[in-house]
Amino acid sequence: MARALHLLFVAVLASCLVAVLGLSGGAADAVAPGGRWLVSELRKGDFSIKVTNWGATLMSVVLPDSRGLVLGYDTVAEYVKGSAYFGGLIGRVANRIAGARFKLDGKAYRLFPNDGKNTLHGGHRGFSKLNFNRFSRRPGRVREVPDFKPARAERAHERDGAGQGYPGEPRAPRLHWNLGGHGSGSILGEKVHLFASRYTLVDTVLIPTGQLAPVAGTPYDFRRPAAVGARMGGLLRRGVTGYDTNYAVDGGERGGLRRQLRRVAIVRDGASGRAMELWADQPGVQLYTANGLSGVRGKGGKVYDRYDALCLETQGFPDAVNRPNFPPQIVRPGQVYSHDMVFKFFLAVMLDC
Repeated sequence: MARALHLLFVAVLASCLVAVLGLSGGAADAVAPGGRWLVSELRKGDFSIKVTNWGATLMSVVLPDSRGLVLGYDTVAEYVKGSAYFGGLIGRVANRIAGARFKLDGKAYRLFPNDGKNTLHGGHRGFSKLNFNRFSRRPGRVREVPDFKPARAERAHERDGAGQGYPGEPRAPRLHWNLGGHGSGSILGEKVHLFASRYTLVDTVLIPTGQLAPVAGTPYDFRRPAAVGARMGGLLRRGVTGYDTNYAVDGGERGGLRRQLRRVAIVRDGASGRAMELWADQPGVQLYTANGLSGVRGKGGKVYDRYDALCLETQGFPDAVNRPNFPPQIVRPGQVYSHDMVFKFFLAVMLDC
């Protein structure tokens, strides 16, 4: 049986503790398209994060006993040139839109195809490639999270629907986690527990078929804690190189655009004892095992390769705008869109394993 020693520290990340309020348009010491690059460090004791206005990107997460738990680069210029989506705010629509097109109220819209014939993460110039010029460190609303003292969460991001419908969701950063420390190697030994009993079936280019399938009896079953690599062989036999899978969070489809926070996932690194718990209010979560990383030079000269990180990206279901049976993601004029994520970090001692 596993027991956690006392909760040593809790950290909350919600869109880098930054509510994005506007896009840049001015110049000023311009070294980037649309404006100036800024880097802000938020610190509480030995816990700190760094965020830049380029793509509202979270550059680092440092806990009291670590040198950094997210993959990334040393400089903003490297994020501008990079293509790995390290820590960037994903949108306007997260994940894939089939055929780079959709219809809204009978009107057809064509998008930029940047993933074969499909649109991925907002196209060639999504939110992760924009310069944001207004930030707020003001806490958002208080939300109840069991066993979380104080029970406080920052507003991840909010956008009202004024002016037009909003077909999708910008979400919290696409964080590439390695609880052993960035650059420490593979995450296949880290244990993952997902509170999700179903996943979306996809075709050969990762577009959902519209069907949800039970995870039971498949390599996608993490309803009990299991090492990420424990079932990787089952994926490889299916011709799949790793996890890039949307899970339907249990109970997450209820509530329309104003959903409740639910526990989504727990990740534990056995070597360091570090653990992370994720709560969110979205119907889905994408488990991604950095299948596309290959020889990417990152912070401190570390080289990142396949399986050196995992992402847990809370979201609406991929291609929901083209799938009426999926939870809706359209935000109408006058509606308020919100997306909250809470990360709890702690050190635990495994007993009686």
